[in-house]
Amino acid sequence: MLKNYFKTAWRSLSRQKAYSLINVLGLTLGIACSIVIFLVVQYELAYDRFHTKADRIYRVTLNAIDFNPSVSMAIAPKIRNDFPELKAVTQVWFHQSAVMTLGDTKYEEKNLALVDQYFTSVFDYKWLEGNAKTALNEPNTIVLTETMAHKYFGDKEAMGKVVRLDDKLDLKVTGVIEDVPGNTHLPFNFLVSFETVRKDMEKRGAMSEFYWINNGAFTYIVLPENYPVKNVQSRIHSFVEKNWSKQLADEARLPLQPLTDIHFDQRYLNNTISYTTSRETYYALIAVAVLIIIVACINFINLATAQAIRRAKEVGVRKVLGVRRSQLIFQFLGETTIMVFAALLLALLVTCLFLPQLSKWLDIKIYFGQLATLQTISLILAGTVAIIVLAGCYPAFVQSAFKPALSLKNKADISSGKLTLRKSLVAMQFAISQVMIVGTLVVAYQMDFFQNRDLGFNKDAVISLGIPDAKKAATLKQELLRNPGVKALSFSSGGPVYGNFFCPFRSPELGVAKDDVTEMKFIDETYTDMFQLKMLAGEKIVRTAATEKDTTYNVVVNEAMIHKLGIQNPRDAIGKPVILNGNWYCTIQGVVQDFQSESKHKKIRPCALLYREDVFFNASVKIYPANMDKTLAAINKTWSGLFPDKVFKYEFLDDHIAAWYRQEQKEYTAFKMFAGIAIVIGCLGLYGLVAFAAAQRTKEVGVRKVLGASLTDIVFLFSKEFIWLIAIAFLIAAPIAYYVMSNWLQGFAYHINIGAEIFVIAILSSIVIAACTIAYQAIKAAVANPVMALRSE
Repeated sequence: MLKNYFKTAWRSLSRQKAYSLINVLGLTLGIACSIVIFLVVQYELAYDRFHTKADRIYRVTLNAIDFNPSVSMAIAPKIRNDFPELKAVTQVWFHQSAVMTLGDTKYEEKNLALVDQYFTSVFDYKWLEGNAKTALNEPNTIVLTETMAHKYFGDKEAMGKVVRLDDKLDLKVTGVIEDVPGNTHLPFNFLVSFETVRKDMEKRGAMSEFYWINNGAFTYIVLPENYPVKNVQSRIHSFVEKNWSKQLADEARLPLQPLTDIHFDQRYLNNTISYTTSRETYYALIAVAVLIIIVACINFINLATAQAIRRAKEVGVRKVLGVRRSQLIFQFLGETTIMVFAALLLALLVTCLFLPQLSKWLDIKIYFGQLATLQTISLILAGTVAIIVLAGCYPAFVQSAFKPALSLKNKADISSGKLTLRKSLVAMQFAISQVMIVGTLVVAYQMDFFQNRDLGFNKDAVISLGIPDAKKAATLKQELLRNPGVKALSFSSGGPVYGNFFCPFRSPELGVAKDDVTEMKFIDETYTDMFQLKMLAGEKIVRTAATEKDTTYNVVVNEAMIHKLGIQNPRDAIGKPVILNGNWYCTIQGVVQDFQSESKHKKIRPCALLYREDVFFNASVKIYPANMDKTLAAINKTWSGLFPDKVFKYEFLDDHIAAWYRQEQKEYTAFKMFAGIAIVIGCLGLYGLVAFAAAQRTKEVGVRKVLGASLTDIVFLFSKEFIWLIAIAFLIAAPIAYYVMSNWLQGFAYHINIGAEIFVIAILSSIVIAACTIAYQAIKAAVANPVMALRSE
């Protein structure tokens, strides 16, 4: 019996190739998008979950004035001593860049981590060579990932070979591990034994002082099984008091952050190693996948319903010959099943073909193997059944309900009033499309706001490069300024977008007795002019003879700083005292307009600018846009001539700013892609409804043409009702889109306002898309021979 159903269904679909192709295409796009979204969400929500003890691993963080993922290296050994019940405690010092030397070849590499011998007891990686328990116990040892081992040694043995780190340390290779998964907050390429630097860190006080915090210095603990984290967290205060002081224990907290929350915890936005995002973003993507499937199913229903009129006689004949309604339902569901499975196979093929490019566009590592997991297969099968039920039931029940007498006379009618179900479904499609158009526009406007508006400084054509030897800085400046492609140059601790130094500040004389946090930038006398920082009052920074032993400075502060000091008028701040870094007694000599030194996720913090050339390890070079490649090559030659043992590396400020919003850029790319596909599928659904209307009004169109109706009149006849559908869809979509995107924008301290122009663009886009879709069928009906229409019965 089932064989006959499917045989009949196949024959029917073969006779209606255009109908079948359009339906399969719509379903293919919908299913392919849903599979991709599932893979993306699965990848992102599985961050750091590949570790077997992931649910018991916590990162020790700092919350004194601000949330900081980095803590003092003194904390790990003391926790290990005071919390003996913990299964393991490890510390990691992550470096974003390093120079590796092998023979005469130097490599500028990313993502190196110094780790202690307990690291492998906390985190799980697949070891290809070496012993995980002993590989990092001794100083001057290094473990490479498989890619790095192949890069340096090819097919030769890596174990026992020596590489040089930063022209200082010779490191012996003691292990090779499989490449680290992309969905981790510690994306390292090298592991260096922490014993290599331990003695040096102890001499500098980094292993004893609570507030000696190196950026990227992380501490992790592993709880025993079924051991509540509150048993540790509740004892942290007494732990800090015992090992340091009661004052520190009262002012500083050490929150324990679950490993699986690190990627999603946006309180720690100054963590530049792995950018955070919210889980709600991926829940929204799931919602997008559901909406796309709904749009695809609506498209299928509309096309099937339009086709039902043409199949009315077939249904009538079958019923006269004794076919039961249940048999007709199974036949139509069989047709749906064939098309859905055909669409599924095509969707899997499309996904496999485009997965590498999608991975690149979305900046994530998703691969073919994920399609073969039990979880993915189960979801695909469940989704397929759901699509068959959603898309197939309504057309099957409607077509099987035709009355034989009316069907044989071509008088079958499946309409039900002016606002039919099919029109409601198309209105829903338009509403979904408009929500996605509005969402895409809001994200686009916000991305533009992030990178181009209200930065407070001029970032155009500025590169940042390091100065390995401060003694050669003056020579570097002279040489670079001779280059006709160089417009200006400034030395500092970092450009406006580089936050390297943070310290407490207070001003008892102004009533600010409790420490707050400020960023410090050490700048030269040209910095303000080159970046076009706007002075609001007082004088700019001038060249002085300040040294590291000085404790008195004249400083320029930003608006956020004077507001923290209770001063509103910049002129009133001139000459006022402020204490920085605990014992630097400073006088405010100028006030500069706020500028963006961190991402717009958080409010601009207080900032102090002062002159200290011993901390000038960065050069900001403004270059002319013309012949930029030639200028960069000349800068490389000059820099490499002065520092022949180093690797020239530079970064455009634009690129650094863009990195702040990497997660939002991925969201924007996803929104554009999936919104476009949803609109294409929606157009197919609209095409189906117009085809249905044309089939029902064939005779009416013929009569109108005989009576003198023009082509324009006929096109307007088909178009006018859809204008109302678009208007109804807009009334539904506008408040939903506004609510959803307003909530999304609340995640940023600075954001755009959702203006009326966004909604105007959305509805105009819908009208243009609808007009283009309707035009073909409407014109086709208008130019048809009216004689044939009037003879149809």
